[in-house]
Order: sequence, then structure tokens, then C-alpha cells
Amino acid sequence: MLKCASIYTYEIDDPEIALTEIKARLDKKITLLEHSVGIVMCNPEFIRSGVLKYICESLPFDMVGITTAAQAVNDEVGELVLTVFVMTSDDVWFRTGITGNLDENIDESVKMAFDEVTVDVSESPKLALIFPPLILKYAGDAYVSAWNQVIPGVPFFGAVPTDDTLTFGESTTIYKGKSYKTAMPFVLCYGNINPRFLVGTLPEDKAMPYKGEITKSNGPFVHEINNINACKYFENIGFASNGVFAEYYLFVPFVIDQRKREDYDGIPVIRGYASFTEDGTAIFRGDVDEGSVFTMLKIESDDVLSITRQKILQINEMGDINGVLLFPCIVRRLMTIRINSLIELEAVREVINRDIPFMMSYAGGEVCPTSVRNGVPANRFHNYSLVILVI
Repeated sequence: MLKCASIYTYEIDDPEIALTEIKARLDKKITLLEHSVGIVMCNPEFIRSGVLKYICESLPFDMVGITTAAQAVNDEVGELVLTVFVMTSDDVWFRTGITGNLDENIDESVKMAFDEVTVDVSESPKLALIFPPLILKYAGDAYVSAWNQVIPGVPFFGAVPTDDTLTFGESTTIYKGKSYKTAMPFVLCYGNINPRFLVGTLPEDKAMPYKGEITKSNGPFVHEINNINACKYFENIGFASNGVFAEYYLFVPFVIDQRKREDYDGIPVIRGYASFTEDGTAIFRGDVDEGSVFTMLKIESDDVLSITRQKILQINEMGDINGVLLFPCIVRRLMTIRINSLIELEAVREVINRDIPFMMSYAGGEVCPTSVRNGVPANRFHNYSLVILVI
């Protein structure tokens, strides 16, 4: 049986006090079993102060995670906080690892890291929790592709780091108390674990009256839409002018139907626009496959909150729940910040059943299958979405 607990500390200055709080809250909630691991999320200040390192080195299990801008657990919602989601079991076991520098070769580095931690393991994991770094020259799909090559048929779930700065320049991944700019930590889960996945995107009934087909693209680079230059297309519909996207439309979500994919499951993904190149190529925050079609959505803060509440009510109706991890995109926070920068986190804490341990943390990109059919997951990278792992 798998048991989970979510714990936290606001103590950012004194490592010993922080550890005492973490231990007390953990002891109050669960007793550790034979195998344990922790998913840790924190503001970058906890790294600079040494609190994160001290906690990770003092607890009797590996800790893997990312920096973030805000987070929630059952007992608390906050920004300058460190949270840990602990999983412990006698019949679920874990292997943790970290890749080398991904700035050069993602595929090779992922394979080497996986081989290193599974040299004595003969079975495939039931679930991989992955935490890719924020490397701006890569679309997040590259990380998913690398893992698909190493362990095809295994579902992946995870998040890219973020922080509370305008440029996300302090975002790092975390492995055993150390922070990394270009390495990807991961947790492989084996044994009696039953992962289920939910993806909360955005209501498609808010679609704008524009549709397009991606007629020429390469990864996140969209060269042509409807057989015309991408920038020219957006200028024609009033979304851009003189090679610059209008500020009002910068956070418009693009619903991408990737119908040309070999593993197409009929479920679209959300993409966000990033910028134009000098030749009018549109760069998106994830791969946009040639042959895909898209619509655009006009979204208000109430739409974000409505979808979030719907997904939590869906969780409440599920059975056999040991714990829940939730990673919403940081843009969802920006969409609701005029109301309250913590309102989406607070909504989850208010709606979710009190006996379900959970941790929710903002991400700079999300990894989650859109579906699992006949045991085969359609692993995807997402923008602007809320991804949920139920275990």
C-alpha cells in the first residue's frame, strides 16, 4: 500500500528550525515504510539560505523537485514556502537520478542517467516523475521524446521549474538538496502503484472566430499558416503589427489538434506564443506539428478557476486515492493575479476532499499523458494547462 503526506515550512532563515517543523509535521501524518521518496517545491530563497540543502540531507529519503512561484498543500497556501510531498510504501519502490548537462545532448544524457540508476533492475517502471530544466532554446517536447525513447509505454508526469521573477531567471531543478540549471532529476516508480491522469485545459466554447492549419513547421517553429508566412497570417487577422504580436493577445491559448501524430489520441494540447523571428516565423512554447489545426481562445480569470474546480470535483468522485500532485502553468497565475495571486491554489484547497493528501505547485511547462489507452500513454508536453497525477 502507498501512503502519502504533504508537509511544509515557512522558516527560511534557520535550517534547524525548518527541519524541526518538517519532521514534526511528517511524524504527525504518517509513519515511513520500507521505501520512501519526497517531491520538494520551494521558492529560490530556500536554496540561497541553505534551508533546502539542510532538510534534504537530514531526511532519510531522496528529495527531487523544482523551484516555483507559489504552492499549496492540505494545510497551507503560500509563496515563500517550502513544501514536500512524501510517498512511502512496502510494495511500491523508487529509484531517483539526475541527468548530466542537457544543454548539449538531451537524448544521450537521459539514456545514460536511466541506465545508471537501473543497472540492476529488470522490470520497467510503472511511472516516471520528471523535472526538466528551463532551457529556453528547447521546447519541452524534447524531454518527453527523450524519455519515450528510453522507456516507451511508460507514463511520464512532471513540471518545468519557475520562480517569482519576470524572466524566471532563478528557476532551477532540485536533486538531493542541490540546484541545477541544465540537469533533469527524476523518480522512477515501481511495484503496486496505479497512476491516473487528468488534464485541465481551457473551455473550447470560448473559441475566437479564427482557425488555421500549420502548413510548414519544425518543432516549435511555425513558418507558415494556411500557406502564408506565420507573421503575415497574424497581421492579417489583427493579432500582430509590424512584426510584433499585440500585447493584448500575448497570452492567447492556442488549441492544437495534432492529428498527424503517429500516437494521435484525438485530444488537443494547448500551446502559447513566444515570439517572431526576423523572417516572420512564429516560435511557440512547445512543438506544433506540421499538419496540425488550431483555434484560439479568449480566456478570463473565471474560466481558469471554473476548469480547476471541475477537475477537483472529478478527483473527489474517484476511488482508491492515496495522494494527488497538481502542476498548473504559471500563466494561469498571471491570468488570475488581478483577483488574487493565490486564488487558484486556494480554490483547490477549498474544494478537494480533506482526506486526500495533495501538493500543488506552479510550473513553467507541464508533462502529462492526454490519455492512457490499452495501457499505452500518450505522453505530452503542455502549456497553460493544469496537469494532475492521482496515485
